[in-house]
Amino acid sequence: MSRNIQSVRGMNDILPDEAELWERFEEIVRSWLKGYGYRPIRLPIVEPTPLFSRAIGEVTDIVEKEMYSFVDSLNGEPLTLRPEGTAGCVRAVIQHSLAGERPQRLYYTGPMFRHERPQKGRYRQFHQVGVEAFGFAGPDVDAEHILMGARLWDDLGLDGIRLEINTLGQAEERARHRAELITYFEANAELLDEDARRRLHSNPLRILDTKNPAMQELVAAAPKLIDHLGPESLAHFEGVQQILRDVGIPYTINPRLVRGLDYYNLTVFEWVTDRLGAQGTVCAGGRYDGLVGQLGGKATPACGFAMGVERLLALISDAGGVPAPVAVDAYIVHQGDAASRLAPRVAEGLRDQGLDVLLHCGGGSFKSQMKKADASAAPFAIIIGDDEANAGEVSLKPLRDGGEQKRIGVDLLADAIIQCLLDDEDES
Repeated sequence: MSRNIQSVRGMNDILPDEAELWERFEEIVRSWLKGYGYRPIRLPIVEPTPLFSRAIGEVTDIVEKEMYSFVDSLNGEPLTLRPEGTAGCVRAVIQHSLAGERPQRLYYTGPMFRHERPQKGRYRQFHQVGVEAFGFAGPDVDAEHILMGARLWDDLGLDGIRLEINTLGQAEERARHRAELITYFEANAELLDEDARRRLHSNPLRILDTKNPAMQELVAAAPKLIDHLGPESLAHFEGVQQILRDVGIPYTINPRLVRGLDYYNLTVFEWVTDRLGAQGTVCAGGRYDGLVGQLGGKATPACGFAMGVERLLALISDAGGVPAPVAVDAYIVHQGDAASRLAPRVAEGLRDQGLDVLLHCGGGSFKSQMKKADASAAPFAIIIGDDEANAGEVSLKPLRDGGEQKRIGVDLLADAIIQCLLDDEDES
């Protein structure tokens, strides 16, 4: 007999108990985004491969090693499962002329795909919440995105997440820094690892982001981009910092923070934690003013960030912040022909009144059904036998507070349950 088919490694099922936590997290996130005036946009999971090679950069780990790419068997078009969301959002903004209408504040959620070695907090299918703002040139939106993160950690009850920021300046400033980096690393070529030698002339800035312990001292002494910044770039960075200081958000300037995507300029930032091992970044982003024009649109200032849902949920779970599963309001137990005909009508009537009801299905004795009612965590069992059904009544049994079971007319049932629930809220 063949072995059961399993899920693809690094692409995980989200089972009901965990999925309920995801839904509660998503409710908080939607409310948080609405509070800042961001509107939803829904984007395809599959995009043309050139979108990512042009946007992210040919000489990046994502494009070189991690993308799930294939050729459409019908028309030969190269396609890719999206490895990140910004490129697709920019493509949509250009295609539908959104940025030309007025400045846009947008967000999206959903799965991304990268062919990486799975480990805690890093999966081949992972989920992100992405936030993008188009048409805002000043440092105020950069700072707004950072402040949004600080508020969300508070809304989620998370601490121990610290902020690192940097500036990448403008293209001409990076070009001067790039030339100096190449000279510096060429003079120390014997200390470079294989990745660094490969990137030396194509993308030397990415060498600064190396995780190789043997190269840390070399990288720490490398020329700093901030020394090449002109007055406008420095003023923009100072504007971001001033807002953070005014609001009281602590931060660290990390000159090695370059991000793994080539489209960034000026502000970049990461929210990081020590509680997830090697995968310490839970939210990151920055400004990418050149990307809209690079992908064929009219030059438009833009800024955004993305957060890893799995990593944030891991932090919530570790902090003990997982709420108990939300129970239904009542579980309907029924046995007998007349009872089984009445039970669905009772359930639908209660749902009409805004109550959540679990109707027992599959038969069984009253005893076995009551065990399931108790296990459901519902505060009430509604018991219907043929005697009750023929009288147009049910038995309402409190399951959690030791109250007495009582017979009640079907037309009075919803009000009785709602009143009991309100009384319980007042007592708590």
